[in-house]
Order: sequence, then structure tokens, then C-alpha cells
Amino acid sequence: MFKSGIANLPLHGGSCPRWLFPIMKKLGGAISGALIYEYGQQEFLKRLADPYWLQSFGSVIGFDWHSSGLTTTTLGALKESINNQNLGIKIAGGKGNESKKVLEEIENSVFNLSENKVEKLKYSSRMSAKVDNCLMQDGYQLYHHSFVFDEKGNWVVVQQGMNSENKYARRYHWLSGTVSDFVEEPHNAICCDSRNNSTLDLTSRDNYKVKKISVDLVNDDINNLNKYFNIRIRSDKNNSIQKTIYEFDENAKNQTKIFTMAPKHTIIYMDKRNIETLKKAHEFQPQNYEELVSIKGIGAKTIRSLALVSELIYGTEINWKDPVKYSFAHGGKDGIPYPVDRKLMDDNTEILRNAIKDAKLGNKEKLSAIGRLGRLYVS
Repeated sequence: MFKSGIANLPLHGGSCPRWLFPIMKKLGGAISGALIYEYGQQEFLKRLADPYWLQSFGSVIGFDWHSSGLTTTTLGALKESINNQNLGIKIAGGKGNESKKVLEEIENSVFNLSENKVEKLKYSSRMSAKVDNCLMQDGYQLYHHSFVFDEKGNWVVVQQGMNSENKYARRYHWLSGTVSDFVEEPHNAICCDSRNNSTLDLTSRDNYKVKKISVDLVNDDINNLNKYFNIRIRSDKNNSIQKTIYEFDENAKNQTKIFTMAPKHTIIYMDKRNIETLKKAHEFQPQNYEELVSIKGIGAKTIRSLALVSELIYGTEINWKDPVKYSFAHGGKDGIPYPVDRKLMDDNTEILRNAIKDAKLGNKEKLSAIGRLGRLYVS
């Protein structure tokens, strides 16, 4: 069992020191190799899906315990080390432009996966990113997407978004073994040190009516929706006009129709491109919400507008509860709680490598001792 704790600290800027990253690669690769050899590939994936374990792992290999950069740097180091070992594990994607290479990296893996499994992996990568960008409308824009999979087709997603206003990051963990539905509470964990009181979580079971009506709206005559994309509302006794589904402009001053105002961040603008996408979705006739969300071009604006229209027409109550259940440490790369001991890290890397080497030769005494030490540490 792993110990866990909570620390609430803001994001700091900066990058990983050049001297530290090579050490993180060596030690991270050695620890991962020992773990996979001793417990198997699926256990390694399961641990990556645990937010506290990943945070602890990043700290053990040298990154500051309270830094949001731990996510991107740790997974970047693991990608370079694990992909160069014969461990039956492949890490694709990463930060920024690296995240766009996931599908290609899945296709080019050396694993003997069937075409069907490869397509499932690619679909899982696309949908996990789309869900966290479009269905999880919490103000955090994804900038990191790591897709980790094994030679049997099991997978984990660790992705992170950033809110430029509150200066916090949010991390999303997915584990293939626990995902039964991509659009209904699929996450293994969502962690952040800040919660939003007006988060539109369309993965929530509480929003099942909203999702069902959204599909019905698209499958019905799409022209019936146009009038709802031009609504202006009055929101107070002074008759001040606020925008809702359509962009506010001076002409709205003549509008008098009254509706309940949704949270501020739901304000959107449905342009011609969004309407054309809805028409294409109508032609497709999705059978369920996952099919609707998976359609190319369907994005956050369109999904949000359908949810709001379902509320306006049918009075469907939308749940705005933030799904965050975990908090994890954030901050800067400033040597806290203490500077990295390079020699100690190198020594530990060598110990692990030798343990794995001996274990493969039939002598598991050293590796077992390391396991006992680990259990003692967390007991």
C-alpha cells in the first residue's frame, strides 16, 4: 500500500536542469526495469495510473516533489529510457508537439499487435484527449499527452492541462482495465490543487439526461436548433443584457426573452463552421453519446451548446460539480526539500541494474531485498 498526502502550492515556471535529466533517465529506467521484471507490465501500468505513485516516483528519481513539471519531465525521461529497453512497454507522446506523434508511434511499435488492437489503441488515445478537452470543461487546456501501452494492448494515459488564469495544472489518469465507457466517468483519477465551482463535467453519470438529449437533438431536424443559437437574455432587474449561446453584440439590447443564466464560462459563439459540423453529425446519425463525441469536428463549443440547449428546451438540470478527488504537489524547481544527491542516484541506479542482472541469472536475493526495503519504507 502506498502512503499519500496533500500539498497545495501554485505553479512556477522554468525547466528541468540539463544535468538532472540524464540522471532521471538512468535511475527511472532502472527502477522501472526492476518493477516490471518483478511484478509485470500490467502492474507498472497500474502504478502509472495512480497519481500519488507517479508523484512519488518523479520525486525519487530527482525532480522536486512540489513541481507541476514533474509530470512532463518524469514521463519524458521514462520515454527515453524505457523505449530503449526490451521491457514490453512503449511510451508514446509527451509535451506539446510530441503529443501529436502518438498515433504514428503506436503504429510503429515493434510489438506484434493485430491491426484491430492497433486501431483500438489509436482510438483510446484520441478519445481520452478529446474527452478531457471537450467533455471535461474545467478551464484547463491540455498541453501534455502520454500514452503508455504494453505488448498485449493494455494502456494508460497520463495527460495534463494548465489554467493560465489561476496558474494551476490539472492531471488526468486513465487505465484501460477500468474504462468501460469513454464518456461516462472513465478516469482512474483527476488531480489538481484547485477546484472550480462551475465545471461542466459531461462524463458525470448525473448528466446522463443531458447527453441523451444532445444525441436526440443532433439526430432530429438540425434546423430546429438555429433559433436557440441566437438567444439573448435579460439577467437582472436593471434589464442589462448578457450573452449566452451566441456572441453578445449591440443588437441584443432589443431582446427581452428571459432564461436562467448558466455559469459565466459557458458563454460561447456558434459560427457557421460549428453549424456545418452539426449538420454532418446529423447525417451520421450517432447511436449514442460516444459516437457523437468521436465525430471529427465536434468540439467543446458544439458539445457545450447542445448541453445548454437541452437545458433551455427540456429544463434538464446540468451538474456543474468539479470531479477532482485528488490533490498533488505543485511549485518550482528550487531544491526543496533538499538538493539532488547525484552520487546517491548513480549508486542506486547501479544497485538496481545489478539486481536485475543477477535476478535474470537466477539469483533473486538482491531484488527481493529491494522489495522488502520498499515495503518497509511505506509500512
